[in-house]
Amino acid sequence: MILFVRYVATPLTDRLARAPELLVIFAIAMAAMFAAIGYGVGLGKEVGGLLAGVALASTPYRETIAARLAPLRDFLLLFFFIALGTALDLSLLGSHVTGAIVFSLFVLIGNPLIVLLIMGALGYRKRTGFLAGLTVAQISEFSLIFIAMGVSLGHVREDALGLVTMVGLVTIAASTYMITYSHQLYAIFGPYLGLFERRGTPREASAADSDPKRGFPVIIFGLARFGTAIGIRLQKRGIAVLGVDFNPQAIRRWRALGLETAFGDASDPEFIADLPLSRAERIVLTVPVHPTGLSHEDTRTTLIQLTRAAGFRGQIAVTSHHADETAMLKDVGADLVLEPFQDAADRAAALLCGAAIEDRTDIPAIPSEEKPTL
Repeated sequence: MILFVRYVATPLTDRLARAPELLVIFAIAMAAMFAAIGYGVGLGKEVGGLLAGVALASTPYRETIAARLAPLRDFLLLFFFIALGTALDLSLLGSHVTGAIVFSLFVLIGNPLIVLLIMGALGYRKRTGFLAGLTVAQISEFSLIFIAMGVSLGHVREDALGLVTMVGLVTIAASTYMITYSHQLYAIFGPYLGLFERRGTPREASAADSDPKRGFPVIIFGLARFGTAIGIRLQKRGIAVLGVDFNPQAIRRWRALGLETAFGDASDPEFIADLPLSRAERIVLTVPVHPTGLSHEDTRTTLIQLTRAAGFRGQIAVTSHHADETAMLKDVGADLVLEPFQDAADRAAALLCGAAIEDRTDIPAIPSEEKPTL
């Protein structure tokens, strides 16, 4: 497979990438070919298809191939689950309630705890381990495939299929909501997860990359495009800016622009207390909104409270994308509410009416945001 990817698949996709349609045809043909080879040598069509996916994922154009195949994949996945569902005997489910509860609890609770332990030992913060652990709090459809194959081969009894099916139904359904409300769950369980975090968290340094005693008049939380644009313009005016974010890609973009950064969880009170807030004059919050599950609070209101509790007495500016949020943000302590769309519209109207155009030739272009990877 390594030789095939290096000497056949990669050079071939380089040539086919000139016509995206050919990439799709090549991917489908390759899957069919590998499935046929796998079936012919006794490995099975499924293993052959898996190897084809591994080969395609190892090429430089895997994102393009995946995006083009997504509609076809989702369409065929529907028939896969239909075929799988018609093979299940629901009468077998009732006899395994106790066992299904035990295994479901292990998967829903045990799997995230195992991930927390591993990531804590590797030096990651508890929030990183918790959010990563929630993504594995389920068994996949492959479990049903494997157990069905075991039943067909006579390696396991048929009632085992009913047990695995019930565990799959429970964990897949429950983990969906656990992932959807992951930030709210962390707000509840976060204070009790300190056991899973190593002192110093070497993989996620929380201090600024430069001298931690250096003062920054402005600290920006949230380094997406709007926060980055503000940071660049403040730096151009000679104002030292410290950017804070939990996204490694955003941190890399800021470093490439020559801006100072601090990597860490902005909802962690200990991290907030380590920041040079006493020497800051303004805090700008451009973070995305992640409701915490505590009444009407979200990430912005939580940050306002944490920075005030840490002793910050300067001005706090918060971004809002909805006019009805302005009053709420001011009530919780925001001194200034920025409305990017309204502000941009006001500036555009002024330019259309003949206002002077600001010279931007010396302002670097903001790199496009990359999709987060797991």
